[in-house]
Amino acid sequence: MGIFDKGFKKTNLSFFQKLGRAITGKSKVDEEVLDALEEALLGSDMGVDTTLKLIDNIEERVERDKYVDMEELVALIRDEISLLVGEDDSPVQPFDFSHKPYVMLIVGVNGVGKTTTIGKLAARLVRDGKKVTIGAADTFRAAAVEQLCVWAQRAGADIVKQPMGADPASVAFDTVKSAVAKGSDVVLIDTAGRLHNRVDLMNELTKIRNVIRRVVPDGPHEVLLVLDGSTGQNAFVQAKEFSRATDVTALAVTKLDGSAKGGVVVGIVDTFNIPIKFIGIGEGIEDLKVFDKKEFVESLFSMADLEKE
Repeated sequence: MGIFDKGFKKTNLSFFQKLGRAITGKSKVDEEVLDALEEALLGSDMGVDTTLKLIDNIEERVERDKYVDMEELVALIRDEISLLVGEDDSPVQPFDFSHKPYVMLIVGVNGVGKTTTIGKLAARLVRDGKKVTIGAADTFRAAAVEQLCVWAQRAGADIVKQPMGADPASVAFDTVKSAVAKGSDVVLIDTAGRLHNRVDLMNELTKIRNVIRRVVPDGPHEVLLVLDGSTGQNAFVQAKEFSRATDVTALAVTKLDGSAKGGVVVGIVDTFNIPIKFIGIGEGIEDLKVFDKKEFVESLFSMADLEKE
């Protein structure tokens, strides 16, 4: 079983149920089939712009290459989505250990699974033999600090925290300073999960960046935006706001195990041109996976599920 089978089963079945009904008894890909394809893609929350781009490309190829059966159409859809997600099939490199410490700033709104993602990243890194320091810089929410403390203990990572209401930049500074002193390999810094006014957000994240650079001049090396894939179009809004507020370098998309909205992954990559590094497909500590583009597309469009329809 592929790593995405669990997470995208609902997307897969929903897509093929809609498309399968439209294509039954058809001998060619006609306007009705394309309309059903458009509905299925929108239903997976791929987004209007990305869906229309796909439909245009598919319609052009159907006309040119005369695709006529479902298997060929699915192969064509898979090809087109692969191009949107990225032509390069080389494995995603989730971390850059050429930096020590390698500093990751984790951003995202409350409720998207940001704290859990940090905990799972810490557990993965410690399991791989890395020394990890976590900074609890979301000082506006007591639960965030408490949860991070539990995750840090569970993962075997160090944690730096201050009292509630403390300056997040102060926590970030103490975290990187402690990490350097202890010889940590990786620093994971949580940030406030409030989608407050963009100017405030920008100022806060800029301040955190600046204090990090007082200790690690080229840090942070990654700004990881965590998005909840089950929220569909809300994930697009959050990606847009955080991209405007700071230089987001990578994405982690969570909660894809309980949703038929897996197409949001394609839409976000196509819209914002930001690489996805991690996918969350469950609550377990092992359920944060490094994104594999090829396996993702294959799981999203599996002919085995079509044949069951």
